[in-house]
Amino acid sequence: MADTTAAAELTLLDALFDAFNRHDVDGIMAFFADDCVFDAAAGPEAHGMRHMGRDAVSAAFAQVWATFPDARWADTRHTIADDLGVSEWTFIGTCVDGVRIEVEGCDLFTFRNGRIVRKRAFRKQRPLLAPDRR
Repeated sequence: MADTTAAAELTLLDALFDAFNRHDVDGIMAFFADDCVFDAAAGPEAHGMRHMGRDAVSAAFAQVWATFPDARWADTRHTIADDLGVSEWTFIGTCVDGVRIEVEGCDLFTFRNGRIVRKRAFRKQRPLLAPDRR
């Protein structure tokens, strides 16, 4: 018998990354629990910068698009095991000053009752790319 929970969570992650690529913060937050936690890839603690609760998590995601107005996550691939989801991706974006980034990374998601309660982001460290002067 197929695991319908895993199938639903795979569908959720596909829709989540579609919303990320549309820069649709309301669409993204529809997948998160009220008590969600987002641990960003960078920050002052071992876990990065921690954002707790819907308002803080929503603001953190919106800041990504303020920093990288053309941000997108390409080549996404998802795996589910019990209440854990893993998404692999390539992040591509251009800072407002024209400097580009292209790095591979992954997110670890924890699910509860069909919602995301925790998102932990990890990505490769790579020097920024010079602005495209075409």
